[in-house]
Amino acid sequence: QDENPTRIEHLWQKLYRAHRDIRGGPFMVHVIAGIDIALWDLAGKLWGVPVYSLLGGPVRDRIRVYHTLKAEKVPPHGIYEHSGTPADIQRMVKAIAAARERVGPDGAVMFDAHCAVPPATLIQLASALKPYDLLFIEEPAVPGNIEVFKRIKQHVKIPLAIGEQARTIWDVIPYLQERVGDFLQVDMAHTGGPSQLLKIAMLGEAYHVPIAPHSVTTDLGMSASLHVSASVPLFLIHEYYPSITPKDLIRKTWEVDKDGNASLPTGVGLGCEVNEARLDELSKQPSKPEWPTRGRLKDGSIADY
Repeated sequence: QDENPTRIEHLWQKLYRAHRDIRGGPFMVHVIAGIDIALWDLAGKLWGVPVYSLLGGPVRDRIRVYHTLKAEKVPPHGIYEHSGTPADIQRMVKAIAAARERVGPDGAVMFDAHCAVPPATLIQLASALKPYDLLFIEEPAVPGNIEVFKRIKQHVKIPLAIGEQARTIWDVIPYLQERVGDFLQVDMAHTGGPSQLLKIAMLGEAYHVPIAPHSVTTDLGMSASLHVSASVPLFLIHEYYPSITPKDLIRKTWEVDKDGNASLPTGVGLGCEVNEARLDELSKQPSKPEWPTRGRLKDGSIADY
């Protein structure tokens, strides 16, 4: 109440520093992301320009996305023991080889380890992947100990995309300082909104590490992330799942062309609008837990997925 909504950075800091004991926690930062998105949208509408114009203007005309006919990411196809069997390795290699066949030699194939492939198994797998020229391996390890990432980087020569679970600029600093990430795969909704994604992209630029944003949001969150991706120099590719957005919920001003490139949002603010009647309808529909049966190894112990 009684705040100037265009003081976006001031309000971000006020929210983030509201309580020293929960500062930077995942739920706090996710909530801040939603507020930050709304503030940038409002500022763009007040000034009558797209959000990327407030970020310095676009540096590119289109934004490459996946999944498309020329860019495909392969999931781990299960969870794995702490040392892989030949059958485990072959299962993953076969899926990656099939993706390379589909996209062709001029397409991009990525492998999402999803924290489900333990370090030793990932090292075993990587040695079999050279023929398929992966763009990157995503989420190579569970965050928390930078030494694990250093060990993987020492043995795996395929580029690594890291930071999906990074919350803020402070979380990505160790990855950059220890040179364990080739791409910053941060998610705008996980990291506190466009304000933080922009700062993280700037940190990456100083280390020559492009962003390759993770995105499992509706078209509203995707639109916000596209504005940042449009305005930063070092960018690789952007994740996008159209199926996440419920039908008739979002009206957007951008589209993905046949070559797998998203156009820049047009209009003012984010360049998309929420159908509030549809949102109210969806809010009354209960949602089931997303991962009720995941995350157990053969011996019954808990695994990452």
